[in-house]
Amino acid sequence: RASVACYANLKADDLRIRLSPKWETRLPKGLDPCLPRDVLRVFRLATQGVVLNNDPKTGALPGVSAENTAFVTADDFGNTPQEGSNAWVIAPRRTTTGRAILASDPHRAYSVPSLRYIAHLNAPGLNVIGAGEPSLPGISIGHNGTIAFGLTIFGIDQEDLYVYELNPTNPRQYRHLNRWEDFVVRREVIDVKDREPVTVEQLYGRHGPVIYTEPIKNRAFVVRTAWLEPGMAPYFGSVNYMYAKNFHQFKAAMQHWGAPAENQVYADVQGNIGWVPGGMAPIRPDWDGLLPVPGDGRYEWSGFWSGEHLPGSYNPEQGWFASANEMNLPGGYPYEKFKLGFEWPSDDRHTRLREVLSRPGKQSIEDSMALQNDVLSVPARRVIGLLKPLHSPDPRIQAALDLLKGWNFSMGADSSPGALFEIWWSRYLGSAFKEAVLDQKSALVIGSVDTAVLLDGLEQPETAFNTDPIARRNAVLLSSLGRAWANAEQLLGPDSKQWQWGKLHHTLIEHPFGAAVDDATRTLLNVGPLSKYGGGATPNLSSYDPRTFRQTGGPSFRIVVDVGNWDNSRAINTPGQSGERHSPHYRDLTEMWRNGDYFPLLYSRQAVQSQTRHHITLEPVRAAKRAALKAASAGSGGR
Repeated sequence: RASVACYANLKADDLRIRLSPKWETRLPKGLDPCLPRDVLRVFRLATQGVVLNNDPKTGALPGVSAENTAFVTADDFGNTPQEGSNAWVIAPRRTTTGRAILASDPHRAYSVPSLRYIAHLNAPGLNVIGAGEPSLPGISIGHNGTIAFGLTIFGIDQEDLYVYELNPTNPRQYRHLNRWEDFVVRREVIDVKDREPVTVEQLYGRHGPVIYTEPIKNRAFVVRTAWLEPGMAPYFGSVNYMYAKNFHQFKAAMQHWGAPAENQVYADVQGNIGWVPGGMAPIRPDWDGLLPVPGDGRYEWSGFWSGEHLPGSYNPEQGWFASANEMNLPGGYPYEKFKLGFEWPSDDRHTRLREVLSRPGKQSIEDSMALQNDVLSVPARRVIGLLKPLHSPDPRIQAALDLLKGWNFSMGADSSPGALFEIWWSRYLGSAFKEAVLDQKSALVIGSVDTAVLLDGLEQPETAFNTDPIARRNAVLLSSLGRAWANAEQLLGPDSKQWQWGKLHHTLIEHPFGAAVDDATRTLLNVGPLSKYGGGATPNLSSYDPRTFRQTGGPSFRIVVDVGNWDNSRAINTPGQSGERHSPHYRDLTEMWRNGDYFPLLYSRQAVQSQTRHHITLEPVRAAKRAALKAASAGSGGR
């Protein structure tokens, strides 16, 4: 926010993200808000996945064709959707089974091997099934035969950017409490093929790692994050709640949850349901975390709020609870005191979940499976509603109006209006709105427009346009829609009846080394491309890059739990359960996942044994056998 305030104006930043609950931030004393533009770029490079074989000369992105290069203009552009997750619980009185139902489908970037791994851990005192991540202990989403649990991200702001004043005579020192303090210097040696090893230095201040230095202003930028606090390990709190047998024990276990901050949904065999958020929430006495702060000692965290200070719910009156990453602090919550966070994803997915879960009648296991695969777009419904009274003398714009007005807002792979809408939504509408309400300089500074701001501004034009708001709003809609129609013809051909969203939108699950090997090996490693349905605001989230329409994230693991009748639970993972490319289980779940299908998540020993096909037994290597293996290895040259 500081950079935008420096280079443009605050109205531009209000378009980028709407603060919620309503909040007015203040510039911290002593902060120069004009930050170097590369600070965010370096942070992204440090935290994103490794891209192998990218062209360092041109910065070319794999999969970006020549016809799309016009859209590669900034880090963010158009109206790019975010990642998210869904989870809900339904009380027995609202279900066809008479038992609670829990559903969870976390949304993340796709990878092969799969990010999550389905496992059943059975040992004395523990019998838990579900999914975790292979590098992390335990099961974070699943059940233990008494309680079930699922999760989404909860929007606690767990990071701050500190601005250090450097010693002009010694850049290895920074000012803290009116004295110069030495950075901690760590050196790493990196082996480079066909070259001498390279030694790099990493500097650390008392708040965390240095991510950028600005010698011309004698400044350094340091990130403090709850993720780097002593004893922190992501998702490690699950080793506590895996053993819980009731809501009280589950809530107590969540008191020690560190990161990432989570909404945990809960259900048990007694028919209880609940919501327990958790995460390390910094206590910021005199600021809100929205802007960088000087690192001179005036802005120090005063510990962390206890989990008792977070909101929650137990057996809500409505008989269900759902989370889709939306701002869910309840009315009356003292956010002015706790200042947990103010930047939240759009509530479009939660709106759709609420519509379905609030319907009269009872919900079945199959209903929850269908809701996880629901592809109705709430933003599309809202925007198309504004087109109903509009007409245009331009035949292409009128054709676009006619196509969209008869649409059911479903983002099916074979949908022609869906294809047109997503081209319009992701490439043209947000940009046209931004350019209409901002001056040219300000419009260039920000990237995508916040979904809530865009939709509210279009529906209530008097809040966005200074003069003649309805006419100016309609002009934005029609002119941008005309450009979208023209682009659709370029991409999909002149016959709109042949347009299909799935011809553009696709999934390619890449192996980390997929871009660094030959074509034959790449075919073995990568999964796809696959035609894909859904969009960036549908419950079946399908976030995509507007430059290529390639899916960037969504649900890979899904679970629906019949709480108490455990063998009737369902799950799916993608692309498979094996990370070995020659295994039949490397990609065998992909088509089921794409089709919205599930397999039974069997739990009872009898049911599991009846379906077992292979056994793998791992035995400790005894000392004598280990010595023999070592001798054999030495005798063969160590191969």
